[in-house]
Amino acid sequence: MFKSLIKPIEDHDVIIIHRHLKPDGDAVGSQIGLKEALKATYPGKQVYAVGEVNEKYEFIGSVDEVETSLYDKALVIVVDTPEEEMISDSRYRDGAFLIKIDHHQSRSGFGDIEIVDTGYESCAGLIADILFSIGFAISPLAARALFTGIVTDSGRFRYNSINARTFEITAKLMNYDFDFIEVYNKLYEEDLKFVKLRARFIQKFKLTPNNVAYIKTTAAELEEYGIDLSTASRGMINTMAGIKGVEIWANFTEDPETGKINAEIRSSKYNISEVAIKFGGGGHRTASGALLASFAECDAMLEELDKMAKGNNSI
Repeated sequence: MFKSLIKPIEDHDVIIIHRHLKPDGDAVGSQIGLKEALKATYPGKQVYAVGEVNEKYEFIGSVDEVETSLYDKALVIVVDTPEEEMISDSRYRDGAFLIKIDHHQSRSGFGDIEIVDTGYESCAGLIADILFSIGFAISPLAARALFTGIVTDSGRFRYNSINARTFEITAKLMNYDFDFIEVYNKLYEEDLKFVKLRARFIQKFKLTPNNVAYIKTTAAELEEYGIDLSTASRGMINTMAGIKGVEIWANFTEDPETGKINAEIRSSKYNISEVAIKFGGGGHRTASGALLASFAECDAMLEELDKMAKGNNSI
C-alpha cells in the first residue's frame, strides 16, 4: 500500500503539503516531517508546506508562501485531515494529483490515493512508518517533527491508542540527531499566566448525571481571559483528564468570528467518535471533535455522551 506513493511523488517536481484547520501538534509535525523527509530524499524537487499557523507549534517548522500558479502541475498531499471541509487553504483542489494520508475515521474519502489507517496513534506515526518502509531519507528536522506529532497525539504515550509499534517507531526517530528534551520543554513548559488560566478552567467544569465532565466558554469569556480559540478549546480540554470516576469529558468553546461552537471530546474508555460523527465531526475512538451550531446543540451532544456513560456513578 505504501509503495503506491512512490510514483506520484517521483512524477511531480512540485509537492505542496496541506494540513487541517486549527492545526495541532500532529498536523504540524506530520506536515513538516513529511516536507523535510521529501526534501532530503529529493533535493531537486520544490516541496512546500501551507496552511494557517498555530504559534504554539511554530518551533517545529514554518509554512511557506506559495504562488497559486505552482498548483497547476503540483502533487498535493493532505495530512491528518479526515474531511475535505477541514483542509486549511482551499487551493488543494487546484493540484494535478491529490494524496490523503490520515489516521482518523471519516465520513467520506477524497483524493486520487488514500492512505488511511486508524490503527496508528498519530498521523506522524503513520508517516514515519511509511518513510521507514519505503526507505526515504529522514533528516534530523524530519525526525524531530514526526517525534513531536507522535508525542502530542498520544498524550505523551498515555492514551490507549498506543501500542508496541508506537514505541518502535519513536525509538527509530530518536536515533536521529535532535534534542527530544528540548521538544518536551517547548511543548509542556507553561508560563505563570497559563497556569493561572488553567486553574480558572478547572473551577468552571460541571458534571452530567452520569459524570461526563464539561466546560462551556463563550466568546465574551475568551475576550475577558485574553486568549484565543485554540488555547481555550484544545488547550484546555485535558484540564478534566485524570479525574477519578470521569471517563468522558468535553470542552465547548464559542468561536468569536463565526459564533459556532468548537467541541472537543475525550474519553478514557468509550468510543466517543460515534457521537462526534453523529454531530458532523469525527476523530479517534477516545479523542474526537465537531463544529456545532450553538450551545443548544452542545446540550444535545452532552445528552448523547451522558447516555454513553450511563451507569457511571463512581464519583
